[in-house]
Amino acid sequence: MAETGKGVTAGKLAITVQKRLSRAQEKVLQKLGKADETRDEVFEEMVANFNKQMGEGTKLQKDLKAYLTAVKTMHETSRRLQDCLADMYEPEWFGKEEMDALVEEMIEKEMDNNLEDTDTQWLDFHQNVTDNSVLTMDSYLAQFADIKARIAKRDRKMVDFDSARHHFSSLQKGKKKDEAKIAKPAALLELAAPSWAQGLLSAHQVAQTNLSYNQAEEELGRAQKIFEELNVELQDQLPVLWDSRVGVYVNTFQSLAGHQERFHREMSKLSQNLNDIMTKLEEQRQLKKDGTTAAKTAAAGKSEEANHSRAATSPTSSASNSSEYELPPGFLYKVKAIHEYAATDGDELELTIGDVVLVLAFDNPDEQDDGWLMGVQESVWKRSKDISSKGVFPENFTQKF
Repeated sequence: MAETGKGVTAGKLAITVQKRLSRAQEKVLQKLGKADETRDEVFEEMVANFNKQMGEGTKLQKDLKAYLTAVKTMHETSRRLQDCLADMYEPEWFGKEEMDALVEEMIEKEMDNNLEDTDTQWLDFHQNVTDNSVLTMDSYLAQFADIKARIAKRDRKMVDFDSARHHFSSLQKGKKKDEAKIAKPAALLELAAPSWAQGLLSAHQVAQTNLSYNQAEEELGRAQKIFEELNVELQDQLPVLWDSRVGVYVNTFQSLAGHQERFHREMSKLSQNLNDIMTKLEEQRQLKKDGTTAAKTAAAGKSEEANHSRAATSPTSSASNSSEYELPPGFLYKVKAIHEYAATDGDELELTIGDVVLVLAFDNPDEQDDGWLMGVQESVWKRSKDISSKGVFPENFTQKF
């Protein structure tokens, strides 16, 4: 049994090697122009469309998977951001002891529900894109591998058909010469043979003459049948596959757009809920701040009455300060720097926290940019009365007296 198996394997291997050699020889002859090649321009156009369609589908599949990866990444970063917000929101921020415990509990519950709903929306969106877009493209592209293999097989069988056709044609052309070569020795044998054997010898020689011709004809028939079956089958399938691409693209992108629209609509609602929660927290903070301010005001009211007479008899600092030095031309009011500012241009003023600046009017009001003021340092003006040391500075870095 082992020897039989080895023989069968060796026989198949020999046949395979022989086919590959015959195909290689046929392709070389075709490239050299010594043998004609079966051509089908319509089928070649179908194959070009097939390759284009497969390339486009593969690219779309790759981009969809990249989009899905980005959705997963956005989900994870969004969840971390939401978790960070939940961790940052601590009752101690606003004084848990002074706040209404019931309201506090309601806000925390709303926050938890909002985070849970947000996470659910991301998971649903990821799953919908996977099921209705990515898996659809996977199924669509799965059929291309089999068709591509059959196109390659059809090309091989076409070479086999051309080789068998050329072999049969060469035998057909040389048939007469072969018959003439066989006829002469047959005539000599017939003369030497008894009369009863002459018919048998003649039949044997004719059979030998036609043996290779018949074998080549049978081989040509088999090769032609296999090639034509594959060719006809692919000619039916390739146009249908080419036309199907439009429906696949429409369904894929319509599904994706629909899921995106629903996802962003629901996320917009959750974002509004989050904004409302933040508004409530700000209202609580403001209420607490107002309560603290009111307590301080009440305490300060008592000391204000005690100091009223003393304040009335003391000289006003604003009047004395204004009369201590001459103000620069165009003076409007004073501001105090509450943030440091490093000048980035020659016409800008350097600010240090606590600096007092005399704000001046612009020589040309059209040159004033929104949010910027013109002024000179009070200390510089007192020391040198140099108006050329004025410069512009951001208004929101200062506070008006």
